[in-house]
Amino acid sequence: MIRLATDVGGTFTDLVGYDERSGELFTAKSLTTVPDQSIGVLDAITSAETKDGLRTRDVTFFAHGGTTVINAITERKGVRTALVTTAGFRDVLEIGRGNRPDLYNLRFRSPAPFVPRSLRFEVRERLDASGKIITPLHVEDLKPIIAQCKAEKIEAVAILFLHSYTNPEHEILCADILADALPDATVCASYEVSRQWREYERSNTVVLNAYVQPIIRRYFARLEDALMRRDLTCPYYAMQSNGGIATFEQAVGSPLTLVESGPAGGVAGAARIGTALGESEVLSLDVGGTTAKCSLIHGGRPTLNVEYKLEHTRIEPGHPIQVPVVDIVEIGSGGGSIAWLDERGVLRVGPESAGSMPGPACYGRGGTRPTLSDAILTIGVFDPTNFAGGSMHLDKQKAAEAIATIAAPLGLSIEDAAIAIIDIAHASMINALKLVTVQRGHDPREVAFVISGGAGPALATRLGRDLSVKSTVVPLHPGLFSAWGMLAAEPRADFRHTWFSALTAEAIKALLSRFDKLEEEAIAYFAKGQDADIRFTYQVEARYRGQEHGVFAQFHRGDDREVFAERFHAVHERAYSFRLPHAAIEITTLHLEAVLNGPVIALPALSKNGRSLEAALTGRRNVYFGAVLGWVSCPVYERSLLAPGQSIEGPMIIEEATATTLVQEKQQLSVADNGVLIIRESVSEAG
Repeated sequence: MIRLATDVGGTFTDLVGYDERSGELFTAKSLTTVPDQSIGVLDAITSAETKDGLRTRDVTFFAHGGTTVINAITERKGVRTALVTTAGFRDVLEIGRGNRPDLYNLRFRSPAPFVPRSLRFEVRERLDASGKIITPLHVEDLKPIIAQCKAEKIEAVAILFLHSYTNPEHEILCADILADALPDATVCASYEVSRQWREYERSNTVVLNAYVQPIIRRYFARLEDALMRRDLTCPYYAMQSNGGIATFEQAVGSPLTLVESGPAGGVAGAARIGTALGESEVLSLDVGGTTAKCSLIHGGRPTLNVEYKLEHTRIEPGHPIQVPVVDIVEIGSGGGSIAWLDERGVLRVGPESAGSMPGPACYGRGGTRPTLSDAILTIGVFDPTNFAGGSMHLDKQKAAEAIATIAAPLGLSIEDAAIAIIDIAHASMINALKLVTVQRGHDPREVAFVISGGAGPALATRLGRDLSVKSTVVPLHPGLFSAWGMLAAEPRADFRHTWFSALTAEAIKALLSRFDKLEEEAIAYFAKGQDADIRFTYQVEARYRGQEHGVFAQFHRGDDREVFAERFHAVHERAYSFRLPHAAIEITTLHLEAVLNGPVIALPALSKNGRSLEAALTGRRNVYFGAVLGWVSCPVYERSLLAPGQSIEGPMIIEEATATTLVQEKQQLSVADNGVLIIRESVSEAG
């Protein structure tokens, strides 16, 4: 009865297994194999078999998250895709929106669409905004399209008709004809992945879904075949971007829901840790090898980004997609992020990463450029002889040589240059953390800060101090936390429908009827009967009349117009700092969140047997805290030997197989009953 999860990251592939009978954990880490990520997954399984005695025939649940979808999109390695759309709307993808993030850039160019104009085809058909047929679908228009798709060797066809979110009849007919005529191509209609308004966003969504669908189908088939050959024949699940899981079959139907698959596992894990600690407001940060990813759990639930954009930056508009994605801010500051000097001699860190090959200079695999990991090693936080549980030896000399290329031009010592690299990464992470808290209307002083990733705990306590969080929390196995979080996720599906109505008493009654229909869809999605144990959460997007965009507010069965209106006013005020209590309110979209209740990973209490402060102390190590404090001798503790209930004053180092935690001076570390580390400012410091 083992539940197993694997997470494919930019540098490492992580594995966590949990035996539901004994509570035993299996862990493993392998290098990510970029050409075929399934090889790295099998390597991690082999490692767990060798190291911990994992038996794959005992596995009853397998969850997988990775970067297959996002890599295919960002590297432009999807399949050759065509778009069939309503006559007159061929160029929606290229026109996009008029709002530009870099407003005064006169040389701005919109990002190139994923389907070139020569492969965007028009057919005559038309619905009005209510879904009424104005012009029937002219099926004869499809004949030359089919011929050209065959000639162009098209592998996927996306279908997007105007207003089809209200009535998919024409898309269904078109999809049936194309599927019969193009049996070797994937056909994806927009109503299957999005039933929301806004043609540009829907067009992007269906095109990108079709663009990666054959790739994820082949990848899952290859992975499933490899797992079966290893005698791992349980149900297979994929981690979704909404913080839940879906079967491989469901994920292949809508692969775009896997776009933030790996990071969402970490957010699900942070929510589970928050529940165990009795904290409903949790700020999560995962610092991996390539990037740092942060998100906010509000009210015990991950926050969803209702306007998610792929490749969006301060100067690039990105590609908006209409799939539920956990609100994650991601920056290029990971353990492998390369430090460099720009043309003005200013120090930068990232976004380029050394990855797994050659990796940071200290890995000794040929890397010569300084990285964040090299800097952390240089100031003494990492133990070069006991890194990753002793599985890797770090070369401190090679790290120093790499950092010297930065130190010399800046006129700094090696140690001060290392501190400067850490400071730059620290500032980037602080900015990202404020994006999901302060700029979303949330106070970081009210959150528990859960930090994970191989490099995260080394930076955690200083980040927590600068944000003034309630507590900084280091979970068990932080370097494998996204995989651990997948075992905390439950099957989930989100259903969003656009529906326009003024907020009236009659509209509230209609809402209940529409949510009833969405519940029926959810039950059918999970293939369960009416007595299925499904948790439903209802949200309604609304706006003040005259506004372009709205906000989502919770809706409860039993709400009347006044109760929901007050909740909407409060959410709007939090988001935009004002409310209009006498303005008319309009409903735009309904959102049903459906979660199938199931077993999740437990956090059992630790035994005190064999654990004590004396047993955990393994020695001391000098750590460089900067020019003011200089080198400080810090006690080093083995985390697995710390007893629950213990409290220790910093500074100190806590070591474990997947991460190293640095506790600052005037901070207090407590070990919770379940082994989670909780770090707070000492009373004298906080006061």
